[in-house]
Amino acid sequence: MLSLLGRALRNRRAGQRALAWARPGLQAPEIFSVTSSAFEHEAQIPEAHRGRLLGDNISPALAWTPPPAVAVELILVVQDADAPGASPATHALTIGIDPALSGIPENGLSHPSPIPGLRHGRGPFGRRGWAGPLPLPSHGPHTYAFQLFAVDRRLDLPESFTLEAALNAMENRVVARARLDGTFEIR
Repeated sequence: MLSLLGRALRNRRAGQRALAWARPGLQAPEIFSVTSSAFEHEAQIPEAHRGRLLGDNISPALAWTPPPAVAVELILVVQDADAPGASPATHALTIGIDPALSGIPENGLSHPSPIPGLRHGRGPFGRRGWAGPLPLPSHGPHTYAFQLFAVDRRLDLPESFTLEAALNAMENRVVARARLDGTFEIR
């Protein structure tokens, strides 16, 4: 049944232009980089990092080069640009990342986070923390954009913040950004 739905919606996708990355107020130089020991840029995300219904739902380890010295906080937004709707699906929304850190270990995006200071916003269905890839079967390959933004001030957001609240708070405060894309498909 889900495979039929996936095939029916195969040409419906939010698209790259709907990602946080494309938002005009979040544009900044790409002067640092983000990588993962779990997968290469534009390569398949391993099964261990899949969504909770079909996998272990363990967030992949992430590492980055130093952001600019003016960065006060890093924000991670992981979105599925190929979700079959008008908006990308959000798979992680994390603020409060210390720019002095050089990365987040595997499963560091769990809720609550084992890393002091990290705060997770509400994702799909009110969930917080990592929600691994779980595309519709037969919908085709999905691209998951790990978008890391360096901002010049701390985001002052309530405990139950949303993606829209975080993006609005980041508006015109991004001093640098980095991106890593991974793919996933259920046939």
